[in-house]
Amino acid sequence: MGYQAFDQYASEYDAWFLENTNVLETELRLVAACLKDAGSILSIGCGSALFEKLLEDRYGIRITHGIEPAEGMAAIARKRGFDVEINTAEDADYGENQYDTILFNGCPCYMQDLALALRKAYRALKKGGKVVVIDVPKESPYGLIYNLALALGTWDHPLLEGCKPKDPYPIELVKQANWRTTADKSDSVKAAGFVDITYKQTLTLDPHYSWTAVEDPVDGYDRGSYVAICGIKGE
Repeated sequence: MGYQAFDQYASEYDAWFLENTNVLETELRLVAACLKDAGSILSIGCGSALFEKLLEDRYGIRITHGIEPAEGMAAIARKRGFDVEINTAEDADYGENQYDTILFNGCPCYMQDLALALRKAYRALKKGGKVVVIDVPKESPYGLIYNLALALGTWDHPLLEGCKPKDPYPIELVKQANWRTTADKSDSVKAAGFVDITYKQTLTLDPHYSWTAVEDPVDGYDRGSYVAICGIKGE
């Protein structure tokens, strides 16, 4: 399971984001833009609730409940005052007709069966509710360089010299991931029954330079290394 490394490296995950403040803020702005007027929110794969805490503190967006399989991450989330159930996205019971928005932020690449989780999300949303699926696309600059590091087994290789991120994502967590293309994730969102699909993207600077500036999200999916896919529950 892709989440297991997060028990051992939970503190490293938070430390990486808190060191890479511009990348964190850039991603946070994308999530906040997708959660405007979101109502009641369930966060799948909430991790340490770092994003959830910052969304509430900076944007007034309160997430009511989270599901997270890694106990080490969930422990940090609970210390932040977040209500979290320890379970996988595939095994958890999301309920039925319960939430206005369900968020998958940065977790699809660590999930075994995204399609199953999206079907559960569809049932758990109220009519007109929204699913938000955010992750690094496999075809994006970050996705490509992560997969190169994965193939090499390290960030310390001549092929990555001068082009890797200034402070790379911990290789132990890269090794656990399986990035999907935007097209693959969009197909799963549509297959679950969601309609009116829209996209937002950010992290458009090359990975080697993304730490230098904070970006605001823009519509589309053709250049960003962090892309949100949003769909609506119809009938």
